[in-house]
Amino acid sequence: MDNYKIIFTESYVRRARKFFRKHPDILPQYEKCLQLMELNPFHPSLRLHPLHGKLKGVFSLSITLHYRLTIELLINGKEIVPIHIGTHDEVYL
Repeated sequence: MDNYKIIFTESYVRRARKFFRKHPDILPQYEKCLQLMELNPFHPSLRLHPLHGKLKGVFSLSITLHYRLTIELLINGKEIVPIHIGTHDEVYL
């Protein structure tokens, strides 16, 4: 089974750097989340779910109970493009 590929955009990398300057304690969980996403983004512990409304077409997954990662999931190409990282309220704006 082929792994998924995570594509990091420049805008996402800037957001993530800013986020981790404020929340360095989340980094180990985030790295574990990325590894699991590459193997199986549908793993139950990630709690992947589609968003609705203005975020239709975007998925959210849990890093911790408090922090989320929104992603674009391109199933055909097996690519995952992170969009935003933050608290529940921050990523759903």
